[in-house]
Amino acid sequence: MAQRTAVVASRVGLHARPAMIFTNAVAATGVPVTIARPGGDPVDASSILFVMSLGVPHGEEVTLSTDDGAQQVLDELVTLLETDLDAEDAPTQPAAGAGS
Repeated sequence: MAQRTAVVASRVGLHARPAMIFTNAVAATGVPVTIARPGGDPVDASSILFVMSLGVPHGEEVTLSTDDGAQQVLDELVTLLETDLDAEDAPTQPAAGAGS
């Protein structure tokens, strides 16, 4: 199992726009990924409802995991989470090559 941690950089945490951008990026990889808050149960990271239900605030560390051993995918998702996805110049689509 591959696992990475990331600190959520978006000012509103993983809510609304940042959650949508993140979950779209996860879905685009085609790799099953989970996300969890410290001490919490992991949820499907491609589901905007599950991700938003976590209530992850700005600055909190989350753990991403996959059974597929797709370390590069997790690296790309960590980079995305550690970007302020609420900024006007934030990406709205997964990075080219995500999941490749």
